[in-house]
Amino acid sequence: MTASTIDATSKALYRIPEAMRLLSLSRTVIYEQIRAGRLRTVRQGRSRLVPAAAITAYVDILEQEARKGGIR
Repeated sequence: MTASTIDATSKALYRIPEAMRLLSLSRTVIYEQIRAGRLRTVRQGRSRLVPAAAITAYVDILEQEARKGGIR
């Protein structure tokens, strides 16, 4: 799957549950990736939001690691 296959262009920002569905990851994994700096987020008031570009960048990271034989 390439980053362009994710429909992350329909919205600019996603709430955490939406990012969970887009990436097929659990809430725990999402927050682990945020803490590790692998998934970028922004704050709007008290809400944590994931930019569409950050979702695409995260998928790119995963693809690069898969090609290199890194973390799976």
